[in-house]
Amino acid sequence: MCGGGETGMRIVVWFRRDLRVEDNPALAAAARAGREVVPAYVWSPEEDGPYYPGRVSRWWISQSLQHLDASLRRLGAGKLVTRRSADAVVALLKLVRDTGATHVYFNHLYDPISLVRDHRLKEMLTAEGIVVQSFNADLLYEPWEVVDEEGQPFTMFAPFWNRCLSMLYDPPAPLLPPKKINSGNLSMCPSDDLIFEDESERGSNALLARAWRPGWQNADKGLTAFLNGPLADYSVNRKKADSASTSLLSPHLHFGELSVRKVFHLVRMKQLVWSNEGNHAAEESCTLFLRSIGLREYSRYLSFNHPSSHERPLLAHLRFFPWVVNECYFKIWRQGRTGYPLVDAGMRELWATGWLHDRIRVVVSSFFVKVLQLPWRWGMKYFWDTLLDADLESDALGWQYITGSLPDGRELDRIDNPQFEGYKFDPHGEYVRRWIPELARLPTEWIHHPWDAPVSVLQAAGIELGSNYPLPIIELDAAKARLQEALSEMWQLEAASRATMNNGMEEGLGDSSEVPPIEFPQELQMEVDRQPAQATANVQMTARRREDQMVPTMTSSLNRAETEISADLGNSEDTRAQVPFHAHLEPRVQRQDAIQNAEGPALRTNGFHQPNFFQQPQQRRPEGVAPSVSEASSSWTGREGAVVPVWSPPAASGHSETFAADEADVSSRSYLDRHPQSHRLMNWNQLSQSL
Repeated sequence: MCGGGETGMRIVVWFRRDLRVEDNPALAAAARAGREVVPAYVWSPEEDGPYYPGRVSRWWISQSLQHLDASLRRLGAGKLVTRRSADAVVALLKLVRDTGATHVYFNHLYDPISLVRDHRLKEMLTAEGIVVQSFNADLLYEPWEVVDEEGQPFTMFAPFWNRCLSMLYDPPAPLLPPKKINSGNLSMCPSDDLIFEDESERGSNALLARAWRPGWQNADKGLTAFLNGPLADYSVNRKKADSASTSLLSPHLHFGELSVRKVFHLVRMKQLVWSNEGNHAAEESCTLFLRSIGLREYSRYLSFNHPSSHERPLLAHLRFFPWVVNECYFKIWRQGRTGYPLVDAGMRELWATGWLHDRIRVVVSSFFVKVLQLPWRWGMKYFWDTLLDADLESDALGWQYITGSLPDGRELDRIDNPQFEGYKFDPHGEYVRRWIPELARLPTEWIHHPWDAPVSVLQAAGIELGSNYPLPIIELDAAKARLQEALSEMWQLEAASRATMNNGMEEGLGDSSEVPPIEFPQELQMEVDRQPAQATANVQMTARRREDQMVPTMTSSLNRAETEISADLGNSEDTRAQVPFHAHLEPRVQRQDAIQNAEGPALRTNGFHQPNFFQQPQQRRPEGVAPSVSEASSSWTGREGAVVPVWSPPAASGHSETFAADEADVSSRSYLDRHPQSHRLMNWNQLSQSL
């Protein structure tokens, strides 16, 4: 038995996404009990299934755990006990037996995977006679505390956040770190070496260490710097994609290095001071930033009340939408070669840094869903794999919002023009020039729509469209027409299904209750090649499927696709990258010479078992990988660019505003208004029965 002291006087504190000693209710309760505390962390990513942490997330965890271990040692704890297991519950049960602990304390999580695991843990430990207590360390209010007048959960953000701000009691004040932690003798309690990176990831991770400083103390420094600097002008600068105008706090919040209650109370104090001073602009900045905190709060609220929100649309009719299955489009989007500069700049920044400004997240995800019409879960999964602040609840909220599957989501039948969005969020083109160097010499007048630039301007800038920078993957007019066709098909299927159900049938037409949603692969390998994707008319690459899709493997399947394409091209001397072109697009005269290969007509189908032409057998993740060597420096510095909580507060106007009233658009009327019978939010019970 590891540990010391009297048997039965130990508490295991299970750390997860609460990697801090300040305002950690589970740790504080254990320290107050006066018993020996065994701080523990279990690395069990296999439990997350398709949501195995991406490279940048794993790097962050490794650095944060080192920081936490050092902090615990300074408080008197022997060490942070680490265990590697495919089953966290089994590992904790073994640790409890090894230490002779009688209590296990941990803080709540609200994603569906954690909810199921925590329930199982409590059942198993209680059966062993272990006292289990859990605490709220991640939210201002628990989800079951915030309900409407009838005691039901809210289904829209605005009334939810208004209720949070008008609760009869304020969120608890943040707790100070314990003065001392007595863990007894843990020298005989072994820890497993946790491996978070392999050899191929070390170079990229070393670059991350130059820009980011994980750890709860660095998070606290970052919060102080934001409160005393950018916060005052947040309402003015938050939409600027080319400047450091936001908080840099979202990774710290996701991993629990920073207490959301501390952020809330300190911002409210700033707001009160500025209100008394008559500084209305700064006061409005606080309101907008707190709204971003509210959106993070709402994402957990939605996940708790609708556990299927990360894999199924919450509005029933969206399950009939005929998504386009096109892995070539998917790769082109990931590589930043769509031909729309703002979209491409965002995707290249994401790949290079693991971060995106929240406005750019809206732009690239809207383009993904509405222009390319790719399954939204593919995009959400790619965000999960590449973002430093990848957060299942927040990402699900954002992608559901973009897809129009929330009651207060944006309209699915309106496509935002990336050109106009570019001049809104990057008016001088500096963001595009930074991430697309091939456009760096293009005048600002044309930077967001180079296809309209005169030939002389393009030649002077060294740009050959279709060669060193692609032409648009699809014209917006063609995309709008294709989207309207898809929506018409969706409504026809939804109406047929409803009519069949009204006739007494147990299940409606196209109901997928008998066919479970296609799951993600066991692992999603990140692509390491940066070769442009290609498409030809000889390769059938597009299909439509009504149910949500599995994210395709990013390396083997596309390598096979490109091999097939190369075979079709034969001995062609022109090796320039070709961008797939939609069959229904009528290109301009000056573009016909640049585009040699057009994609064939899209195959539209509503069958459940349409073959995936590029799906490859899954590969096993290698077991033996090297330990992390890319440690972050102990000193804190700023970073060019900024991070805000995912899908952060809306601006005053514009079509990319999150959870805000959209501007009037005479060319597009809400399809939910046209189909009020389908404007209903499904709860998880309904989803499990009908999908």
